Amino acid sequence: MKKNILLCVAIISVFSFNIYSQKASLASADKKYDSYAYINAIKTYERVVEKGYKSAILYQKLGNAYYFNAELDKAAKWYGELFAMTTDLEPEYYFRYAQSLRSIGENNKANEIMNKFTELSNNDNRGQLFKKNQNYLDAIKENSGRYKIENAGINSKYSDYGTTIHNNKIYFATARDTGGLGHRKHSWTDQFFTNIYTADLGDEMTAGNPKKFNRSINTKFHEATPVFTKDGNTMYFTRNNYLEGKKGKDGNNVNLVKIYKSTLVDGKWTNTSELSFNSDNYSTAHPSLSQDEKTLYFASDMPGTLGQSDIFKVKINEDGSFGNPENLGNPINTSGRETFPHINDENELYFASDGHPGLGGLDIFVSKLNPSGSFNEVQNIGADANSQKDDFAYVIDTKSRRGFLSSNRDGGQGFDDIYNFLETKRLICEQLLYGEITDIESKILLPGTKLSLYDSQYNLVSTTTSDEKGNYSFAVECGKKYSVRAEKEDYTTIEEKVTIAKENGKTHFPLALEKAKCKVTVGDDLGKCFGIKMIYFDFDKSDIRVEAAIDLEKILDVMNEYPKMKLDIRSHTDSRGSSKYNESLSDRRAKSTIAWLIKNGINPNRLIGKGYGENQLVNQCSDGVKCTEEEHQMNRRSEFIITAL
Repeated sequence: MKKNILLCVAIISVFSFNIYSQKASLASADKKYDSYAYINAIKTYERVVEKGYKSAILYQKLGNAYYFNAELDKAAKWYGELFAMTTDLEPEYYFRYAQSLRSIGENNKANEIMNKFTELSNNDNRGQLFKKNQNYLDAIKENSGRYKIENAGINSKYSDYGTTIHNNKIYFATARDTGGLGHRKHSWTDQFFTNIYTADLGDEMTAGNPKKFNRSINTKFHEATPVFTKDGNTMYFTRNNYLEGKKGKDGNNVNLVKIYKSTLVDGKWTNTSELSFNSDNYSTAHPSLSQDEKTLYFASDMPGTLGQSDIFKVKINEDGSFGNPENLGNPINTSGRETFPHINDENELYFASDGHPGLGGLDIFVSKLNPSGSFNEVQNIGADANSQKDDFAYVIDTKSRRGFLSSNRDGGQGFDDIYNFLETKRLICEQLLYGEITDIESKILLPGTKLSLYDSQYNLVSTTTSDEKGNYSFAVECGKKYSVRAEKEDYTTIEEKVTIAKENGKTHFPLALEKAKCKVTVGDDLGKCFGIKMIYFDFDKSDIRVEAAIDLEKILDVMNEYPKMKLDIRSHTDSRGSSKYNESLSDRRAKSTIAWLIKNGINPNRLIGKGYGENQLVNQCSDGVKCTEEEHQMNRRSEFIITAL
């Protein structure tokens, strides 16, 4: 982009994941209602582990349980145990462990873990502000060839740029005024200051003859990039710090630029004033209105800018006043320049940047705004739209997929030119991620479950609640990786990863939750509280294995908590092998289980049990019936039936 565009780039130096944590109580006191007992599985896991049993899965569950509930000091303890056992873990565990360590002041160790996280996660902006992907040109190539680009037919030999579409007209900035009283050249560029021009739009966005816009708006200094409210009665635009014949300058005697507002009254633009968050000490420029006209996006180098210039947003209050500007932060802004934002009616934010990987100079990028207010991964919109020169000021009509962009690419007519385009293929492919939330044991649907969707960088994308039928859905991007977190009272929070298909459509992703507090009564199987389907023994033996001891510790812990609880321990086999042998083997195993509990302090009067062999099959897999291994597995089970509470 040539120097005269420094109007809002060089002259003016143009321009957080809130872990939702429902503080579900992990109360140490168990409760009783009528004949029911509420078993806190997490507390049981903790007591089991503290007795010396080591299990990576238990450590993960404990660390996650405390991390999701913002008890990071406790999470640090169990993640520490997890890392002492294994370091072959997903990168996200390194991040969580580092965050937990910082909460207890172990910053040196946290830095060590974060360094490893950065190595493992490669392109995660939590590990580093921005790390260029060495294959970014392949990604740009994949996004290319989607535009038909033509000269817009309204260019001059001077600079023309920065378009807005409104009411079947195009508005743009131009330096084509070539002299006369009241017209000045900029000393840095030897170009005339820009004014706003307009032209009617015909079929296929063809522009008619340009005409100078309203005389009360254009001055002898710079005006550019207007945007209008839908009713056409309010306009925001960029202008040098100049109002009512007076120039404002910063401490270095530089005349910066500001965003101004003007209203249409009886066909005349009046009441022109600068916005309240402007300053003589920094620049604001390139306004863009959200679809509901409650948010104004703009570029600035105000305090809090991450790089040379950033994209900001500010709330427009009902009385017309403004809130405090907010930096969009990651993933939008970098240590370079971000400028010329355009938010369309589909909540796609287009902007120009030289900080994100591009083809050269400023490139045009896009990111989807999520309902939560966060932005999806930034994508380069590809060649044709982008070149090795400066490409910027992208606007699009989402119905026709036609629009305009500005560029100083080779082959143009002036310093910067306006090009019209037709987007022939959408870049942002969308899918529907949906599923049902169920109880992992009973399979009943769970309405009222809170679900949170995170992108691959663990930025919060959106939240929802399962409906009365336990269903949920999220709008997601094709080909992306997400994590879905499900939270419900009395259930253990889970977080599962999902990869979305690369074409438009739907992705089915059901989730099952495990009860954190199991509600049990006489006749229930206590083992179901902890997902104990069977107590494992070596083949043809009845000796208690280590894996079995971990599960039995859970049963032991609950029986110690409820001294009146009695159990009937039942062991079952599948139908393979002789009926007599199966009955004998299962009986020995049931008795071994009882003996282990008695050895560890349970009164024998509280325990009965026997083996049933293949006499109580839960499906059709009897002798002579062909069944899958999974079907046989359903019959090989251990039960801990509560006979008294």
